[in-house]
Amino acid sequence: MASAASTLERHTGFENSPMTPAIGAELSGINLSEDLDEHVIANIRQSLLDHKVIFFRDQHLTPEQLLRFASRFGELEIHPATPKDQPNPEILRIEHGPKSKGQENMWHSDVTWRTEPSLGSVLSAVEIPAVGGDTLFANMNLAFENLPEDIRTKIVDMTAVHDIARVFAKRLGKKPEELHDKYPPVEHPLVRTHPETGLPALYVNAAFTSQIVGMDRQESDSLLATLYRASANPEIQCRFRWSQGAIAFWDNRASQHFAASDYFPARRIMQRATIKGDRPYFKANR
Repeated sequence: MASAASTLERHTGFENSPMTPAIGAELSGINLSEDLDEHVIANIRQSLLDHKVIFFRDQHLTPEQLLRFASRFGELEIHPATPKDQPNPEILRIEHGPKSKGQENMWHSDVTWRTEPSLGSVLSAVEIPAVGGDTLFANMNLAFENLPEDIRTKIVDMTAVHDIARVFAKRLGKKPEELHDKYPPVEHPLVRTHPETGLPALYVNAAFTSQIVGMDRQESDSLLATLYRASANPEIQCRFRWSQGAIAFWDNRASQHFAASDYFPARRIMQRATIKGDRPYFKANR
C-alpha cells in the first residue's frame, strides 16, 4: 500500500512531510528555480494554507529566481529598509555579523504596520552560522483557540494600533514623525479571519502593536502582555534549523515567527521577498 507521502508526491510532484502536529511541513522533490506549472503552484499554496509555514532544502536561488517564485503567489512589496539604489528592490537583505547583532528575536508577523499587511514572506538562506540562527514559528489560530474563553469573547470585537516606528525609527535613523508621514499608525482587529481558510487567528505582536483602542494604557498593556505570551507555547510551534540554500515560506496571516539571535558574532545573511496581502478583518462564525 502506498504511503500518504508517496501518493501526494505522485499527484503534486513533491513530498510533504509535517514537522509538528501544529505547524510546519518540509516539501521535497521540487526545484523552485524551475518554471513551475500552475498545478504545482496551487498545491504549494494549499500546503501553505494547511501548515502555515513550509520549507524547502537545497534550492540556492539567485535573487531573480527568488522573486520569480514569490511572485507566483501575488504582487511583491518593497520594504522601507531596502536601500533605494539596490537592484531588485523587492528583496530585503537581512544581514547580521560581528558588527550587527540580530534584532528579529521577538514573536511577530511581518509589516503589520501596513494598512494591508503581507500575505506571506519567502526567506532564503544565503549564509548561515555553523550553529544557531534557527527560526521558530507559531500557529496563531491555535494561539487564539488556547486562550481562556472569557478572553476570546472579550477580544474578538477589539482593535489595536500597529506602528512602524516602534521598530524602524531606530533602525532607519528616523524620527517617528518622519515615518508616520508615509506610514501612519493603523488599526487592525485583535483577531483576524483568514481570508482563504476562514480560521480566526490572534493578530497582535510585540514588535509593532502599541495599544488596544478604547483602553487606558495600563489596561491595554496588561491585556497585550497576556496575548503576546500566547505565541510562546511550544505545543503550537515548530523550529527550523537552516541549511545553505534552504527556503522558508510562511503565511503572515496565520503565523508568527521568532529569529533566534544566538549566533553572534557569527554571520547570518538572508534574502526575503514579501507578498502583498489585504486588509485584516474579523467575521464571527454564525
